[in-house]
Order: sequence, then structure tokens, then C-alpha cells
Amino acid sequence: MISAQARSSPPNAPARVSCVAGTAMPEIPPLDTEAGDPSLWRSRIRHDIRHELGTIIMLASAVAVSDDVGAVSRERVEALLGETRWLDHLLRQLEADEEGPVPAGPERVRVDELVGEIAAGLRLSSPRRIGYAAGPAWAHIAPLALWRAVRNVLDNAHRIARDRVEVRVSVEAGWTVVQVDDDGPGFGSGSSGLASLGLGIVNDLISEYEGLIEIRRCELGGARVRILLPSADRP
Repeated sequence: MISAQARSSPPNAPARVSCVAGTAMPEIPPLDTEAGDPSLWRSRIRHDIRHELGTIIMLASAVAVSDDVGAVSRERVEALLGETRWLDHLLRQLEADEEGPVPAGPERVRVDELVGEIAAGLRLSSPRRIGYAAGPAWAHIAPLALWRAVRNVLDNAHRIARDRVEVRVSVEAGWTVVQVDDDGPGFGSGSSGLASLGLGIVNDLISEYEGLIEIRRCELGGARVRILLPSADRP
């Protein structure tokens, strides 16, 4: 039954929250709760981002196992799933850092497999040729730190390459080496702001694990960036 008060409300009146007689009215926070509390606002934004990431993961997972999806499309969806999971890791790391700086402990990571996943995703989404060659290689590093470092190097190379990027993972003289070559103009040509920022991030990430970064020209004519980490081939 509609109450007389509801019938007499003006047509442009704001909506009211009502409840069935005999039940408790739920507590509704004031609309401006977040206005004076930036931490609450950030917390709720993170909550919504995580919810959306979860939805994307579920949808992509459903497509990946669907019978009406071809092999190439399934490969693209699986790459999308991998990228989304890494975004979720980044969000969780951000939350952990805001609660208190607790550095992620290193693990014995299979570097060639992690780098191969990144290269495969880029190959599926890029018009450029992305080559990848690797042998088994391990390093002690936080997986998210390695992912961020390699992504920054690959993004730089892909952005300035004319047509070709070559990625290689190897073990050399006690170092696990991730090498990225491109056929772009090389460093020192054109705007280098994004490249400098990306390489600064890489240096900060790998130096925490006794790693090094080398930059030089390569046979393709562009830049060669090498990430070197102490090899962990033996447990």
C-alpha cells in the first residue's frame, strides 16, 4: 500500500528510502562521507577497482574455456588474463605500501618464463615484430618487481621501435640477463622523458636485488638495454 505522504510528494522530490513495517531501517552513511576523508575515498576507489578487475578476470576466464573460441583468440584472452592478474598484484602492492612499507621478499623466479609471458602478450597486441629467444634462467627477486622492470624496458623499446624488437634471456658468467634490442633511433635522439622515467624505475627495482642495468647501441641500430641479476640456477 502506498502511503498518503508518498502520494502527496511533489513530482521532483528526491527519492526516499523506505522499509517494511516491523523491520529495522538500514544505516545509510551521509552522502558527503568521503568529502573530508581522502583515505576513505582512496579505500573505496581501490575496492571498486578490485571489483572491476575481478569481473574482467571472470569474463575472460569464461571466454578462454569456451568451445566457440578459436586458438588465436584463446591465446589473446589468456594474455589478457595474465595482464589483468598483474594489475591486481600491483594494486595489492600499493595497498600494502600504504599500510606500511613492507618490501616483498625475493623468490627463486623462473625468469625466462616470466619474460616470455610478457613478450607473448606484447606480440599479440602489437603490429611490430617481437622476437623472443631464451634458455632456462633463474634469479632471486620479487616476481612483481621483475615484471615491472621488464615491462618498462619493453614498453620503451616498443614505443620507439620502427618495426622490430628482440628479447633474449640467458645466463652469462653468473648473471641472469634480460636483453631487449630495438631498431629505433637509440637513446639521445628525440624526446627521452618517458624512456628516462622508465629506466629510472627499472634501476630502482633491480638495484634492490643486487642487479645492474646496461645501455648501449645494438646491431639493429637502436638501443640495447640489459637487465642483469645474480643468477640463481642452483637452488
